[in-house]
Amino acid sequence: MSSHPTYSEAKEVADGLVKDLAKGNVAAALSASQARDALAAYERLEAYRQATGRKLSLLSTVSQFCESAVKLNGYSMAEATDGFLTSIVTVKRIPLNEAIEQFIAFRKTKTVAGEGRRPQLSFDHWRNTGYWLNEFAETFPGYAVSELTKQLLDTYMAKFAEAAPKTRNERRGVVKMFLSWAVEQDYLAPTHRLLESSQLKHENADVETIECYTAAELRLLLERAGQPPAPVVKKGEKPQADYRDLLPVLALAGLAGMRETEILRLEWPDVFRVPGHIEVGALKAKTRSRRLIEVCTSLVKWLETYRKSTGPVWTQGYKKFHEKFAALRAELNIKHRRNGLRHSYISSHYAVHADEGLTAKLAGNSPLMVHKNYKGLLTRKQGKAWFEVAPTQGTNVIPLRAASEETR
Repeated sequence: MSSHPTYSEAKEVADGLVKDLAKGNVAAALSASQARDALAAYERLEAYRQATGRKLSLLSTVSQFCESAVKLNGYSMAEATDGFLTSIVTVKRIPLNEAIEQFIAFRKTKTVAGEGRRPQLSFDHWRNTGYWLNEFAETFPGYAVSELTKQLLDTYMAKFAEAAPKTRNERRGVVKMFLSWAVEQDYLAPTHRLLESSQLKHENADVETIECYTAAELRLLLERAGQPPAPVVKKGEKPQADYRDLLPVLALAGLAGMRETEILRLEWPDVFRVPGHIEVGALKAKTRSRRLIEVCTSLVKWLETYRKSTGPVWTQGYKKFHEKFAALRAELNIKHRRNGLRHSYISSHYAVHADEGLTAKLAGNSPLMVHKNYKGLLTRKQGKAWFEVAPTQGTNVIPLRAASEETR
């Protein structure tokens, strides 16, 4: 501020300022330093306009800065800008359905392996997760990956409120896998925080209820599977179902405790190569570790007619196996038990031998898991009855290939 030696001089200057303000000259209200700052700010804005072609007013610029400073709560504008440039700005916008298609195609490459090697993913697993991913994309038509929110993910998971916790966890796992891949592709910012969605948090699954088939049910399944279809007697009569191709699969699951996926990879030389044992190679075992399964007397009898067979034990795929097995159970009025044949083998073997280490070794499991899940499910008498299910003297066990050759 300027000083004046006399009252009259000061009053004269003040009167001049009042007149300038009355005429709309607001610059007159600024001090010399304020006027210099204002002029420098205008010069800076003009340089910005010339460099970018964008014209900003001093008022709008200051207003935006003040609003942002309040939101930043102490962080500088430079810090906020650096954080923005390392996250949001690098994200590529892509429709969700297109990104899902890319992800499914990327995963398909993992279903292929060189000769003598096992693929990272089974084709069935890739196909099933692909169904789920497409369903996820269809839930949000028109959305880009970068537009996903925690609320949207909660909406998707709410569709499975009635499903079992294990099923919901599997759905969550597939979504999380996709989000992780999307970050790698720069479709999502690394700081997206979508995994904080309340519905994406893992939940404790219910303990699976292990159910076993009875020895009588196993006999019904194997004997019916071993029968050739009866000839059609009356015109228009529906032919009897032919389940003979199921017989070795059911026998291997029930009397050797093999997993369905292992059996579907198995070839006949694996069954007979090692005397008294079935060889589950590392490329075919779920655990990717080779194991030998001792063959019980009953299993030898059920598989004897296949000794000269070659090629895969099952050739029709996972879905067809379950369809035919379901039809067989329905015909015999036998209740479905999830993984029931393998569960029955493990429970029976543990009941007979009381050695969780031995049972785990043959089943490709851990002793702790065997002891925890299978102890006390069956009595020793029930276990022995299971392994005594062998073809009776009059049972006509004819493999499908051999039967077809006889009719040529």
